[in-house]
Amino acid sequence: MDFQPTQEQEDLRAGVRALLSRRFGREALRAAVDRAEAGGAGGVDRGLWRELGGAGFFALRLPEADGGVGLGLAEAVLVFEEAGRALLPGPLVATHLAAGRVEGAADGTAVVTAFDLGDRPAAAAGPPGRLVAHLAEADAVLGAGGCTEAPAALLPAARPVPSADPLTPLHRVPPPGPGPDARLRDEGALLTAALQLGSALRTVELAVRYAAQREQFGRPIGAFQAVQHLCSGMLVRAEVARTAVYAAAVCADAADRAGAAGAAGAAGFGAAVAAEIAGAKLLADRAAAANARDCLQVHGGMGFTWEADVHLHLKRAWVRAEQWRTAAAAEEALAAELLADAQERGREGASYARDGSL
Repeated sequence: MDFQPTQEQEDLRAGVRALLSRRFGREALRAAVDRAEAGGAGGVDRGLWRELGGAGFFALRLPEADGGVGLGLAEAVLVFEEAGRALLPGPLVATHLAAGRVEGAADGTAVVTAFDLGDRPAAAAGPPGRLVAHLAEADAVLGAGGCTEAPAALLPAARPVPSADPLTPLHRVPPPGPGPDARLRDEGALLTAALQLGSALRTVELAVRYAAQREQFGRPIGAFQAVQHLCSGMLVRAEVARTAVYAAAVCADAADRAGAAGAAGAAGFGAAVAAEIAGAKLLADRAAAANARDCLQVHGGMGFTWEADVHLHLKRAWVRAEQWRTAAAAEEALAAELLADAQERGREGASYARDGSL
């Protein structure tokens, strides 16, 4: 079996990279950051959103009969990886998941966010509630079972919350109904992992390029073993995360084809695939944050300046790590699957010891 991307998948990736390079290159990114810091728009460019919709970004997995492209998660993670590489802001995952559920989401004429961040329990310090990203810019908020709430109904009681990422404005809203169901959480976690993967790979590129250009003691700093070790560690983390994200996407698509996900419905893909997705999210979150930190280290003092882009990758990685599935939730899912597997093996071993057959 060949696990390499097909030529069609590589063409899809290249097309998305070309589109984002043309419409959201570095100058557009920095202009968006400057606007956000000045108190302007929080990151969603409606014109770009519609262009993404026209290119099939949000309708990628909708059946062709419903006006979509008819592809799977294996292709979606490639597209979202490119969006993560470009640090494209906005509720990309929620709008993608809302395609076919919320009018206008598929073609990018609607911006949909989701209850994809954690709750603050009533016993915790400060007012209870749930964080929502891009609430003021959204047309709908995705919740349980694909149901939505109107941002206008939430905004009067919402409180702005300082965000680490200047392009991800946050509000805390009073505790609403339940958040997205297991199936949406699994899909959202996998697509967010793909965004994190793209950021992790981009920071490898930034670190290696800077190490080749910056000279110290008469030679590029990339010639020094300490810098080489940092860059190689970044590459290893990114490639391990890439393998996990791609594998989880393939497993999820296989579950869909086998009908397992359809049978489970809102319950999700099943424990095994959910554990694959949890592992992918955990590895991608760690790769994105750790690679951004090491990229800062390679850049030295320059990496901490506002003009460098490295800090934007780190801040976005921190926010994404809390979306759809946190590290704690991913670890719990993996532990539960490992325990279930160990118990099953224990039962098989006891059966073999009892009657000599499995």
